[in-house]
Amino acid sequence: MDERTGRTGGHMSGSVNQQRAVIYCRVSGAKQVREGDGLASQETRCREYAKYKSYDVVDVFTDDVSGKATMRVGMQSMLGYLHMNASKGSEIVVIIDDISRLARGLNAHLELRQSLAGAGGKLESPSIEFGEDSDSVLVENLLASVAQHQREKNGEQTSNRMKGRMMNGYSVFCAPVGYRYEKRNGHGKLLVRDEPVASIIKDVMEGYAAGRFASMAEVTRYLEKQPAFPKVNGTIRQQVVTDLFNRVLYAGYIEHEPWGIRRRKGHHDPIVSLEVYERIQARKAERKLAPARADINQDFPLRGAVNCACCDAPMTSCWSKSGTGKRYPYYWCQTKTCDMYRKSIRAEKIDAAFAEVMQSLAPSQGMIAVFKTMLKNAWDQRLAHADAQKGGLKRDIVQIDKQLDGLLVRIVETDNPSVITAYEKKIEKLETDKMLLADKMVQSAQPKHTLDEIFELSMKFLANPWNIWVNGNLILKKTVLRMAFKASLAYDKESGFRTPQPSVIFEFFESFTAKCEMVPPHGLEPRTY
Repeated sequence: MDERTGRTGGHMSGSVNQQRAVIYCRVSGAKQVREGDGLASQETRCREYAKYKSYDVVDVFTDDVSGKATMRVGMQSMLGYLHMNASKGSEIVVIIDDISRLARGLNAHLELRQSLAGAGGKLESPSIEFGEDSDSVLVENLLASVAQHQREKNGEQTSNRMKGRMMNGYSVFCAPVGYRYEKRNGHGKLLVRDEPVASIIKDVMEGYAAGRFASMAEVTRYLEKQPAFPKVNGTIRQQVVTDLFNRVLYAGYIEHEPWGIRRRKGHHDPIVSLEVYERIQARKAERKLAPARADINQDFPLRGAVNCACCDAPMTSCWSKSGTGKRYPYYWCQTKTCDMYRKSIRAEKIDAAFAEVMQSLAPSQGMIAVFKTMLKNAWDQRLAHADAQKGGLKRDIVQIDKQLDGLLVRIVETDNPSVITAYEKKIEKLETDKMLLADKMVQSAQPKHTLDEIFELSMKFLANPWNIWVNGNLILKKTVLRMAFKASLAYDKESGFRTPQPSVIFEFFESFTAKCEMVPPHGLEPRTY
């Protein structure tokens, strides 16, 4: 079939005196074309009818759209063909398998009937005899109304089945990005994670919830750099990220307000926890950040982390063009009252000084061994705390259940609409709190990683943060800055970086090393001369 015209071909030959005819077939969707045999069976029946009537079938036109629509590719192509080849007194017969194949709505049927007649087409079918007398027109209109009723009834039944399935915790709409449908025993078609896209989504959602991404614009730029994430013409619309962060489905829950379906646990595996989803909603409700700037890129990884040593205000960045047109990155102070105002400093000079600062952060091998022992102790304490927390969560859930039961009793006992509304809002809040507690219990059931995995990941950063800085992208470099330093670094054009304020972990290593100096060779007793 020609997708542009909806034609499946045909032939133009035939006896001069033989009645010419075209066949029109329609199914309601492309899925029926792929998985069914509707078009072929319709065409076969129409050709048998044409053979019985001794018609010469010159072409076949098809559509895969709803019978409610009148603007169809195949239909418009057929009308164009009729206009060019039919003439008054020499109509071309249009054969349809059934009246519902023309349309499944009375208005659509009448509109298309008029268009066919105006183009020189004469409608015929092996299922119904079309006529111009009042009785034939009545029967035709009744059958068109019945077809419309069937379409609407099918729609209602489909909607009710979808609603019932969603109430049971299943997604019924198109699989969102990061998921795909897969048949599972006892579930039918179930959403399953679609890797590696699911892991990318997990990374950006957890990163945004934790503050690793300063804005949704940063998330968009990050996703555009991921080859596996689906894009349109190499870009991602901001609305895609907005929809991504708005869907509680990624936390393993189902809800659909138009159908009155409130949030409930789904049968699919979550990509992030409900707690992460709620943190994302809280961040989105905070003040809006400034839009993305053109000069925040890989050339200025220290932007926002370097202050002017004279005024302690953040430095800004820019490019400067040379006479040959080549661009060079610079940092400069933007405080008008500062002595260093608009005095440019080459970015490569600041980067070189920053490299020395970063390389000085690496702890000794002895300190790494001490850290592993401390991490082991902290790990054991964390597991014990998780067990205690789990018990507390169970008690909190039982308490919420008691409050819900009490509120339900109060709703039954009162007939005041405003009081009932207040109770319903309280119940909704308690149910949300209960879901969060249940989700925390699942998350604390067992660690996501083993101690060895945590230690290995920690050591990759602590043993050589400079290596991560050199090989990481802009997002990772911003993360390294937040983990390595607890305050911005002050830079002086003449003397370089002032003494930085390392993060707690590096500060601990530094102080611990200072306290572990070797005892002088003369011992602890005061020296005598």
